[in-house]
Amino acid sequence: MIDRISVIDADGTDPYRNIALEECLLHDVRQGQCILYLWQNQRTVVLGRNQNALDECDVTALERDGGHLARRLSGGGAVYHDLGNLNFTFLVPTADYDQRAQTETILGAVRAMGVDAVRTGRNDLVVDGRKFSGHAYYHTGDKSYHHGTLMVDVDPEPLARYLHVSPLKLGSKGVSSVRSRVCNLVDLVPGLTVERLAAALREAFEETHGMRADRLQVADVDTDRLDAAARRFSSREWLYRDAEPLGVSREARFSWGTVRLELSERDGVIARAALWSDGLDADELETAPQVLAGVPLDMTRITNALLAGAGLSRPMAEDLARLALRGEGDDHAD
Repeated sequence: MIDRISVIDADGTDPYRNIALEECLLHDVRQGQCILYLWQNQRTVVLGRNQNALDECDVTALERDGGHLARRLSGGGAVYHDLGNLNFTFLVPTADYDQRAQTETILGAVRAMGVDAVRTGRNDLVVDGRKFSGHAYYHTGDKSYHHGTLMVDVDPEPLARYLHVSPLKLGSKGVSSVRSRVCNLVDLVPGLTVERLAAALREAFEETHGMRADRLQVADVDTDRLDAAARRFSSREWLYRDAEPLGVSREARFSWGTVRLELSERDGVIARAALWSDGLDADELETAPQVLAGVPLDMTRITNALLAGAGLSRPMAEDLARLALRGEGDDHAD
């Protein structure tokens, strides 16, 4: 049961330090506590945990413009951050994790300003069908977080220029470009600022929990642990992963996300596999390629390996097995 709520603001706009601080806060959150962390990154593309950097982003253009490529712990899709965007994270013990209440805090803040927003799909908040907020989730041990973006006054030109969105994903949304499916809150609330929205979020956070929030400081976080995490999140190994192409590459869109599965096989057995996805089940999807090595190209055996070894749900395991064998996806993915 939550009996203490806390608010903390990032002390800068460096994406690696900010993502590192998020991880440190997750480690530090106490039983009965919920932390609301507010942060901003300057000119940054943030990848989901299992996405391929070069598939999702024009890294050359981003770096030429002085931007940053980052990768978070959670699943989901790539997003663009500039100082017209406000990021939020709710960090709690898993026993107190309440995705509905956390989402209602965000909706309460924007509705208080007259924005008639609703939740839709897997993890989006929209107004009149246009997205202004995307969410993702991460669970580890007995700690969890729920984080996302809030587009206040994001520059749409670099957003469209840096992000490469799969045609499969755009087609499932019924739109032709990433720019056409998003909107800024300032277009709905003229004069809205990031600072005003942050204040509304703090107020809605207190109203949701029926108590006052105390303030935390970045200086309270262990400096050595924060610096080490920032180095890890900025490392090439973390940002690019192992992106060596394999012999067979198949892409499909399912209700749970877009996925590209790469395979090499020998004598009817999977020798190596790689999987890139915007699915929200980050840990399970990261484990999937490892458990496929050595599995015969057989629907039942692939499904069982993914169920037992990666902990995927049966529908997800069967989707990936069909993709591995026949390249099939959903015609009705949301």
